[in-house]
Amino acid sequence: MEVELAEVRDFLADHAPFELLPAAELSALPRRCTIRYARRGSVVLEVGDRGDGLYLVRSGAVEVRDETGELVDRVGTGEAFGMSSLLEHRPTRYRCTAVEDTLLLVLEPSAFEELTHAHPDVATFYATTHHARLSRAIGNLQRATSGSTALGTRVGDLVTREPVTTTPTASVRDAAAAMADAGVSCILVVEHLALVGIVTDRDLRNRVLAADLPPDRPVRSVMTPDPVILSADALAFEALLEMVSRDIHHLPVVDDTGRPAGLVTTTDLVRLENANPVYLAAAIGGQTSLADVVAEAPGIHAVLGQLVERDVSAADISRVATALGDAVRRRVVALVEEELVAEGLGPAPVPYSWVVLGSAARDEEGFTADQDHAIVLGAEPDATGAAWFAALADRVTVVLEQCGWPRCPGDVMATNPQWRLTVPQWRALLADWSREPRPDAVLHTAVFHDMRHLAGDRELTEQVHLASVSTASPRLLGHLSRQALSMRPPLGFFRGFVLERHGEHRDTLDIKRPISAVVQLARIHALRSGSPALSTRRRLAAAATAGTIDRDTATELTDALELMSYLRLHHQAAQARSGLTPDNFLRPADLTQRQRRHLRDAFEIVRSAQQSLSSHLPPGFE
Repeated sequence: MEVELAEVRDFLADHAPFELLPAAELSALPRRCTIRYARRGSVVLEVGDRGDGLYLVRSGAVEVRDETGELVDRVGTGEAFGMSSLLEHRPTRYRCTAVEDTLLLVLEPSAFEELTHAHPDVATFYATTHHARLSRAIGNLQRATSGSTALGTRVGDLVTREPVTTTPTASVRDAAAAMADAGVSCILVVEHLALVGIVTDRDLRNRVLAADLPPDRPVRSVMTPDPVILSADALAFEALLEMVSRDIHHLPVVDDTGRPAGLVTTTDLVRLENANPVYLAAAIGGQTSLADVVAEAPGIHAVLGQLVERDVSAADISRVATALGDAVRRRVVALVEEELVAEGLGPAPVPYSWVVLGSAARDEEGFTADQDHAIVLGAEPDATGAAWFAALADRVTVVLEQCGWPRCPGDVMATNPQWRLTVPQWRALLADWSREPRPDAVLHTAVFHDMRHLAGDRELTEQVHLASVSTASPRLLGHLSRQALSMRPPLGFFRGFVLERHGEHRDTLDIKRPISAVVQLARIHALRSGSPALSTRRRLAAAATAGTIDRDTATELTDALELMSYLRLHHQAAQARSGLTPDNFLRPADLTQRQRRHLRDAFEIVRSAQQSLSSHLPPGFE
């Protein structure tokens, strides 16, 4: 008997996380283990079982699958399963099957609990393993309805020919001739095997012919230097996002060494997908009247619906929605400016920046978004100039409303003179909110910290946004934290959903509240770290890097955000297809059992992060 216990002890000592335990504790563990044999093909744990403890594979292998049968993990010698039930104190969500004849050590639950309480590193080790399996399960959820999308194709697979290249010193005439001979619309500029620029047919029209430049000028003088590039392993969807957000139609592809491998164009993506956001963005940007922009805008919801059907991730759908929204907003601002000039009111009297706020600033738009925008002025305008900006704001707001973006209920729009300020005025206002964080100041801080440039002078936007990061006081952060704690996920004490009890949304849950909680948590931790990041995902990553939030918590919140946003987008897309106005109220009865379980997990993650934040609040903010 003692020999067997010694063998178990030696086995544990050779595997994480037991190898770091004190000798006395390690020697005591074998007496709290039982040995179990599982024949190949037998089910060790079934979905809904609580299990007998922590299962350690001494020899053999076990597959861990979720409720849909998707493979989540394969556990080999020295690895464990069954920790989800122990950590969450509830039945497991996984089916664990021996795929080889397997010998198991089963550590009793009380021993596991004592061990994790006494040694936080052990708790972290198994919590991380558990989270990794949850993340993979969430990934399986996204693939469950329609499988992979064509936009998941590698861009390297879209390259069908060697790139047509020239050198920086070659003449424009020779470059144009090479393009004509090859029948291509752009040429890559290469020096010492490295890509240094790109010349498109549009460049030749605008920078050579329209500017009346002689054709013997060197290519270097007309090329776009340091173009956006993608690796051959990047996905077609990444190419699509770059093209939409940057309004470009050619993307060079490079190999592992950074050398040009080819080119991807919008035409390549059209062949891949019938519904192409790139072309919708181009169509919007090419409109010459406000009425035509209004006519194109409804196409955004159609594109988003198709992306939902293709099971694209929520994060990427939101980026596309924001990029298409930007195309509309940017074109509307430009056309209204042209109208004001045509009416004899002249161009902008002082430099300015039109900025977007809220979800648009964070690249997180979807089917439901209202207008949130403001103006940063380069100088204080006179009365005539103030009237010009008032007219610009009024007209842009009216047209955006016609395009499908309702007015902000809180009047956070450039139509409000309160939100048309110079840089010094913005800075003073932000500092005042930080010194005296009244309820309205706390609300405004959350809104205006999410500020992104749309049109005009970008430098003006950057000055204000950086000021919003640098002026956040500990007192303001305390008030923002208290606000974050009030956004409780709709989850009861026994993991039941808390549903609306009255009105038109009876028996539903408001998914916007926990999503907003994650957004606010990320905002707070980013402010604490001094990060200027805008998107919720990047804020969480920046805060984790800075150490203002635990890296595992940041990852869990990112996964929870993806899951909740994914379910909301699918809910809203279904409403849009039915001719209903999309909202944020999910009916649990409409979700699968698997989706409900994952949603509860996401709510638990948010609640845990809120509790962690609460423990760090200064006195007076609990």
